[in-house]
Amino acid sequence: MAELLIHTDKIKQNIKSLSAFFAERNVYWSLITKVFSGDKEFLSNLLTDDVIEDIQSIGDSRLTSLKNLKEVNPEIRTIYIKPPAATYAEEVVKYADISLNSSMETILELNKEAIKQDKIHHIIIMIDLGELREGINRTDIMDFYEQVFELSNISVLGIGSNLGCMYGIAPTYDKLLQLALYKELIAEKFNRSVYMISGGSSITLSLLRDGVTPPEINHFRIGEAAFFGTEPLGGSQFLDLNTDTFEFCAHIIELEEKKMIPEGEISEASIGNIADLDEINRNETTYKAILDFGLLDVNHEDLVLKGESEEIKFVGMTSDMTVLDIGDNLNEDGTPRYQVGDIIHFTPNYMAVARLLNSKFIDRKFTS
Repeated sequence: MAELLIHTDKIKQNIKSLSAFFAERNVYWSLITKVFSGDKEFLSNLLTDDVIEDIQSIGDSRLTSLKNLKEVNPEIRTIYIKPPAATYAEEVVKYADISLNSSMETILELNKEAIKQDKIHHIIIMIDLGELREGINRTDIMDFYEQVFELSNISVLGIGSNLGCMYGIAPTYDKLLQLALYKELIAEKFNRSVYMISGGSSITLSLLRDGVTPPEINHFRIGEAAFFGTEPLGGSQFLDLNTDTFEFCAHIIELEEKKMIPEGEISEASIGNIADLDEINRNETTYKAILDFGLLDVNHEDLVLKGESEEIKFVGMTSDMTVLDIGDNLNEDGTPRYQVGDIIHFTPNYMAVARLLNSKFIDRKFTS
């Protein structure tokens, strides 16, 4: 069975490096673990006391994941990082110490539930700065806050926004400055302190590194940089973080010399693929390697062959198998390069890891 290798020591080093990075700048941060879908084995291996001691909270976008976080470590402060559905107010208050919100109807339900559970539920109110994803309209901010401040069991921790996730709207100094200005307006009108301004995700890290974020921006929600060592916009390494934190290994289950063009009438395949074979000689042959994973597990576009020959090319996928073209399958000395049972190594990106961890057909292994 194909296997995802998770190098926990390298991820831990990344988290500790980020904690130091934020501490130097007097910034809070939340570690966002949604790529791991609440996997208890991962959470237990990674979220040790020495790793999380300087993290403000651990966040996820799934309530089941937050529940698993609390089961692994009840002392962890959790943050629910998408606006919750009102119908799940009970679970949100139970498993999330903090939640990001943009709906008054939902906040009212959270308040009712917090009263029932005898808790104060903390929220960060999200504002839309142009990404057109979650966030209240900027013209509604004052009326919105006036209503929330009247609620008995809701505590407003701060104000926040999300950029770069849906349309790729880049975070800029001017965008983030808007959050700082809204904080000042809220404090002036209501004489209430809003101490946290959540300025974004890994996509905003380069601005903080370069010293071009407004000083009022004091909270970040970080996932990709911690687990992959990269910045989402360009995919480049951030600081000196480890980028070789995951490896996907698939087995060759068949290896045969076959024609490059299938025989018979070519039509749309059962999973919707149409082969582009116009410029291939019908009599040419090549070695085809079949690997033990498919489209149900991961998309090949999210994988990069690791240390393999440029001759290897992706051919196609079905639900449970992947086909590669490996050329003449010969080393320089004429010996076969691959045989059945050999392993092909890939570097997976963020989306690949998320899908592989959700596949029940892929093994996972935690390594140092």
